[in-house]
Amino acid sequence: MSFPGMSRPGCLARPRHDGIFSDTTYMIKILGISGSLRAQSFNTALMHAAQSLAGPGIQFDTATLHGIPLYDGDVEQREGLPAAVVQLKERVIASDGVLLCTPEYNNGIPGVFKNAMDWLSRPSSDIARVFGGRPFAVIGASPGGFGTILSQTAWLPVLRTLGTRHWLGGRLLVSRANQMFDADGTLRDEATRARLAEFVQGFAVFAKP
Repeated sequence: MSFPGMSRPGCLARPRHDGIFSDTTYMIKILGISGSLRAQSFNTALMHAAQSLAGPGIQFDTATLHGIPLYDGDVEQREGLPAAVVQLKERVIASDGVLLCTPEYNNGIPGVFKNAMDWLSRPSSDIARVFGGRPFAVIGASPGGFGTILSQTAWLPVLRTLGTRHWLGGRLLVSRANQMFDADGTLRDEATRARLAEFVQGFAVFAKP
């Protein structure tokens, strides 16, 4: 199986048939961000499952949006960026790629997630440093039958506007998430685990500098 991005100059890592990188001299840094604040969030659980399935050669870190206030231009002008925004921005900049784990509310992007992205894009002079050419991918889980397909689609113009390099080599939509995770938030469905591992490893190859 081939993955988009494998032929890029300098992209030396190649997944073997089991998806594990054959060249682990460089740890590819992926940052997963959950777009839900809920303690028992399916998308936070999906993010942690992705972390556990990343495999050798991938440093997979996780982040949530706790502590990020509603965007207020007056606050930005008067006080600058909130500490939680600065911290998340620096983690994005330090990563080779970002994996958004998005819920879907009312057929669209959750307000808390879009709000965080709006903060990260401030000031506008910083957009290129944070987002420009940076690999991004989107996955999501939902109790419904369509697995965040509309929310993931709604992210496309946002990521395009910010100048990210969106990975289109795979798609992961976890529907009926309440049946896929146990009470502790562990992803138990083996088919979904296999698809998630393949997705993360493929994205990591794409994101490798």
